[in-house]
Parts: sequence; structure tokens; C-alpha cells
Amino acid sequence: MADVKLTKTELRAQQVKLERLQKYLPTLQLKKAMLQMEVNQAQSEIEHLFGEFSLSNDKVGKYVPLLTERSAPDLFSAVTVHSVERSRENVAGVDIPLFERIQFDPATYSLFDTPVWFESAILGIKELITIREKIKISKEKKQALEKELREVSIRVNLFEKILIPRSIENIKKIKIFLGDQQLAAVSQAKVAKKIIQSKKA
Repeated sequence: MADVKLTKTELRAQQVKLERLQKYLPTLQLKKAMLQMEVNQAQSEIEHLFGEFSLSNDKVGKYVPLLTERSAPDLFSAVTVHSVERSRENVAGVDIPLFERIQFDPATYSLFDTPVWFESAILGIKELITIREKIKISKEKKQALEKELREVSIRVNLFEKILIPRSIENIKKIKIFLGDQQLAAVSQAKVAKKIIQSKKA
């Protein structure tokens, strides 16, 4: 760190800098708190989706013994993902992905040529795939929020632990120096006055 100039101009510059830092710090602290809250919500969302996935997986699991039937290959061709649609949203200054919908390729099979359970199995598998995509996007959202939270936390620490204390210390140092200079000037003036008075006497 370069030595601070011990002048009145520098004193004013340091005071202005300190005011700016102290004014901006609460905004950063608020953003940090908002981001932490969003990260926590994203984590809860992921945990909730994993719970849904587990329940859905249990339902689909009931069809596993039936997949050895002749119609089983058709089941997987009936659940081909065409596209996953997502949107973007700005949360606490972070561009995050949101799940919109999932499109499956149209299935071509005859209801009369498939077992009774076939339609239910397809719906169950589609639900599983949908939840899986939601989890994937929720994880991306959480990662983006965590990245921003780390960066904001670094800036908050920089302000609280380095920049603000440094400015306060610089102001104190300059004030002491200027105070000492003023005392020295007053003392010199008194000495000069005594010398002048003694010469007149």
C-alpha cells in the first residue's frame, strides 16, 4: 500500500472515500442477504423435487416386471424428449434459468395393440423425465446464485475488513500529523513573539 499524503487535500479525499464506502456497504450487505435467501430457497426446491422424483420413481418401478413383455421397446420410443423449454429471470442481479415445459415427440402406437398398463407407464416415465429436467435446471439456478453470492461476499469482506478500516486509519493518521503541525506552528509563533518582545525590551 502506498503511503498516504499527509495533507488537507488528502484528508478531504479520504473522508469522501470513506463516506462513499459506508454508503455503499449496506447495499452490498442487503444483496448478500438476498442472495443467501435465494440460495437457501433453491436448495429447498431441489430437495422437494428429489422427493417428488423418488415418489414418481416408486410408481414407475411397479411397471418394471412388465417391461419384459413384447410391447416394452415401444414404451421407450413413446417417451422421446423433443425439447426442454426454459426462460430466464433476473433475481438479485443474477440471470437464472427457469423451467417452462418439456415437449415429447408424438408417440405412434395403437391403444388396442398395447397392454392396459401401457398408457399409465408412459405418463409415469414422462413425469420422471420432467422432474429430472426440473432438478437439472434448479441446480443450474443454485450454482449461478452461489457464484454471485461468493463474489458479493468477497466485496463485503473487502469493504468491512480492508477498505473502510484503511480509510479510517488514514484519516486518523492525517489528522494527527496536521494537528502536530498546527501545534508546532503555534509553538514557533509563541517563541518568535517572545524573541521580538525581548528585543524590544
